[in-house]
Amino acid sequence: MATIVKYLIFSLLSLIVFSAQAQSLAAQTGQPAAPAAQSSVPASAKAQSLAAQTGQPAAPAAQSSVPASAKAQSLAAQTGQPAPASPVQLPAWAFGPFIRPVGVNPIIAPDTTRLFRDPMSGHMVAWEANDVFNPAATIKDGKICVLYRSEDRSGKGIGERTSRLGLAESADGIHMKRRSTPVFYPADDNQKEFEWPGGCEDPRIAVTEDGTYVMLYTQWNKKVPRLAVATSRDLITWQKHGPAFYKAYNGRFKDMASKSASIVTKVVGGRQVIARVNGKYMMYWGEHGINIATSTDLVNWQPDVDAQGKLQYIVRPRPHYFDSDLTECGPPAVITDKGILLLYNGKNRSGASGDPAYTANTYAAGQLLFDLHDPSKVIGRLDKPFFVPTEPFEKSGQYPAGTVFVEGLVLHKGKWFLYYGCADSRVAVAVYRPASR
Repeated sequence: MATIVKYLIFSLLSLIVFSAQAQSLAAQTGQPAAPAAQSSVPASAKAQSLAAQTGQPAAPAAQSSVPASAKAQSLAAQTGQPAPASPVQLPAWAFGPFIRPVGVNPIIAPDTTRLFRDPMSGHMVAWEANDVFNPAATIKDGKICVLYRSEDRSGKGIGERTSRLGLAESADGIHMKRRSTPVFYPADDNQKEFEWPGGCEDPRIAVTEDGTYVMLYTQWNKKVPRLAVATSRDLITWQKHGPAFYKAYNGRFKDMASKSASIVTKVVGGRQVIARVNGKYMMYWGEHGINIATSTDLVNWQPDVDAQGKLQYIVRPRPHYFDSDLTECGPPAVITDKGILLLYNGKNRSGASGDPAYTANTYAAGQLLFDLHDPSKVIGRLDKPFFVPTEPFEKSGQYPAGTVFVEGLVLHKGKWFLYYGCADSRVAVAVYRPASR
């Protein structure tokens, strides 16, 4: 009997020593220890144990039937850290990874209780009852301010309701305090021919060094969408300046369908402000392709044209890529030490010319890098999106094919906050911490 006890004690001690040696080897090499032969412990449990001991997430088990998104969420729940928005390996010039904070999204959802007297009808309307989405973002008084598109229930289907812009603010970029009425809407003013009845859509916003907020948005009269400009000092009272291209080339483009503009910005002393490029203000704009426009006053813009006087596209959709259908400009572009960085929204075409890795008609986000001295020259482009729909609220609602539509990018306390629309129905946020990269 004593012999058997001694044998069992010896075996147990041997197992402990072997385990300690394996963990020591893993720590020295940076590689997880191999599992013991004929172990009855499931591989997934071992991986989670290793992750807890090393502080590094374990690689997914081979031939696992558990979806990658479920694994990421499980890991996020266990470690307290959110999973990356996309597993794409980013080049040094790109921003990211952008991480969805755990348990907070969507940060803005529809509200049927908020009423507003509509200038078009004279009636009280539930102005954000149906959907809220496609947000812009900026900084005011040390807080992040988000202007988001809201839709009432005046029609059925995308583009058939009236859109207005609501305002929310946050000290931490996540928990929002919303105003009860819209700050920007189709009013009885000199822009009614362009904004009634569809309203004001899809803002992008940036601020000058002297504190003037410049908003580029879409005017929608249910006939022609027009890119327009408005300015404000407080984000509440706005001056509408009308279509951005109204005066360009003697009005040649005033009735052209246009939308989605990203003003070029730079970071000065930790503050993101509107910049000049080669002596002029500049923006990238467009959805079926990307163009450049310049301005001397931030109000009147002139699009670049070729020798024949036609719009000059510098970026086009690519067959068989995630952006095979549309390349729609996102939030304000940012000058970095590598060039001009533009985040954009790529739409995947259905059929043989799309990317089979993504659902047909999905919107996912890409990044482009332009040469600072020749801002029409592309010097970097992601072949895979850095941000894709993964959450249920990003794949349901008005646009069930899946949408993460990026429009707001703001630097706050050393972190980049990315605000995006979820399936044309909700607003969410993801965060990039440059110091952790």
